[in-house]
Amino acid sequence: MSETTTFPQQQQSPPGTTPEMDPQPDHGESSYEGSDKLPGKRALITGGDSGIGRAVAIAFAREGADVAIAYLPDEQEDAEETASWVERAGRTCVLLPVDLQDEDAARGAVRTAVERLGGLDILVNNAGFQNGRRESIADVTTEDLDRTFKTNLYALFWVTQTALEHLEQGGAIINNASIQAYEPSPSLLDYAATKAAINNFTVNLAAQVGSRGIRVNPVAPGPIWTPLQPATQPEEKIKSFGSDTPLGRAGQPAEVAPAFVFLASEKTGGYVSATVLGVTGGKPVF
Repeated sequence: MSETTTFPQQQQSPPGTTPEMDPQPDHGESSYEGSDKLPGKRALITGGDSGIGRAVAIAFAREGADVAIAYLPDEQEDAEETASWVERAGRTCVLLPVDLQDEDAARGAVRTAVERLGGLDILVNNAGFQNGRRESIADVTTEDLDRTFKTNLYALFWVTQTALEHLEQGGAIINNASIQAYEPSPSLLDYAATKAAINNFTVNLAAQVGSRGIRVNPVAPGPIWTPLQPATQPEEKIKSFGSDTPLGRAGQPAEVAPAFVFLASEKTGGYVSATVLGVTGGKPVF
């Protein structure tokens, strides 16, 4: 894994793309080795084109799962790169270019994934948006709130509601929360609020669907080097990104993906539900 403690200053426009990043993130392309934890499973990953989503798609494929990834149409190049890694693992990758802020599109993406994969066993709600380039609550516009809450929460409800029409005994839902739910940054107050809500959503949903044999858990990443960072953080903050963790560095997407595999697999996470799994470089999630 990368031991990068500082990054060159850089800036992108949202949503950000992987090829423009310096250095390139590690998604496990060369390092992740599967061990048959998800044989024959079918997974939908929102935000699956890059960052944590790409790393999870690669890991799931190498564990034996077929994958569908939902992503913004502007992220087509990244999505095709992810698909190529899934296919190199000998698995199917369904591409779903869609803006999850639209309810019909969000629900339709799930139905298309089910149709093309032949069913659904795992849902990963990974898509998210943040804007860290503001200094005060006065700078948060209604447009900002709409984009953040619709991407991070509304879509979570729509996608999950539709997926639950298809998930059966042994199914797993994994939501991408954040260290921001526990240690919020003032510039990310709306984003942090959605991540705290995701934790609450997860615990309540786990109680609702446990009787169906469906497990629901959140992963809470810390500072992870993904396109979201240079696309939404002030340029001056990028240089020291992640240096405030006890481990003293940012994490790589490949270091987060095994947490999703652990929770998705009945072999490893079969009795785990409503439990936050932090991948934070040492920051506490309690």
